Amino acid sequence: MMIPYFTILHWLDVAFFLILFIFLTVISVKAAGNSTKLLLSMIFATFLVTSFGAVLGLVILEKYTKKAKLMNVKQRRVLINETLVLKGRVKNIGKFKINYCKLEIKLVNNGYGGKFTKGSFFKSAGLNIFGSKDKKQERPNTVKATRVIIKDGLKPGEIKNFSAVIPYPPYFKDTYLNYKLYCH
Repeated sequence: MMIPYFTILHWLDVAFFLILFIFLTVISVKAAGNSTKLLLSMIFATFLVTSFGAVLGLVILEKYTKKAKLMNVKQRRVLINETLVLKGRVKNIGKFKINYCKLEIKLVNNGYGGKFTKGSFFKSAGLNIFGSKDKKQERPNTVKATRVIIKDGLKPGEIKNFSAVIPYPPYFKDTYLNYKLYCH
């Protein structure tokens, strides 16, 4: 539902471009005279320009009116089920209500250790007709997860606790954690 999602600035944007569309349509009707093709093409062009402007305005307003920041983020690895638990707080630092927030978490494995093993640079292909028996499974070096951490809204200045759980593969050694918050 869009009504609680929009702020007053969103509605002003929609109203401005709707009034602009009506104004340009009236001008098009007067300028086209008796030519129906010209009138339809002018109204279509007016619709495209005002729609694009309205959508662009809504996207820009969305980016700059609903702001939040992460505070006191702590991480803990749980060895029993090979997960990483992030806990922290989210604060609405904007002037408008936020409906929901997503946290994108990216865990990167940097654990190479500088050691080179056989076949690091060149793979031997001699008499390897039936495939290698010591073939390793694919091990991704990145775990990426998106978790919704605020579902029921966040008023201006309000702070809420959150927790997110992502898988932590056992072969990860020296990891780097990156997270980004998206609020709407």
